[in-house]
Amino acid sequence: MLKLFQLFRATLILIPLSLLTACATIETIDHASADSPKVFSGTRMNIHAIQNNKTALMKYNVEPPRYPLLDLPGSILLDTIILPLTTSTVIFEDIVY
Repeated sequence: MLKLFQLFRATLILIPLSLLTACATIETIDHASADSPKVFSGTRMNIHAIQNNKTALMKYNVEPPRYPLLDLPGSILLDTIILPLTTSTVIFEDIVY
């Protein structure tokens, strides 16, 4: 019974935390410019933040999330969902600009 209670308590903590993730993807897409990375941008930004790569982070024009390791799974999921949108944006970006 104690194990079940601990699992329930952990679930109550992890579900709200998971809803706070993927902010790197939302921020990078929202502030995208012609020269900023677009395909898997949130995932890439989180990886650069985890590696503390300041030079690569400057390309995104936004601050990385405070906890990039926690944000990474949500960013991978959201970046995968919007992959058709971001790839078409990159393909046709040269035509528009």
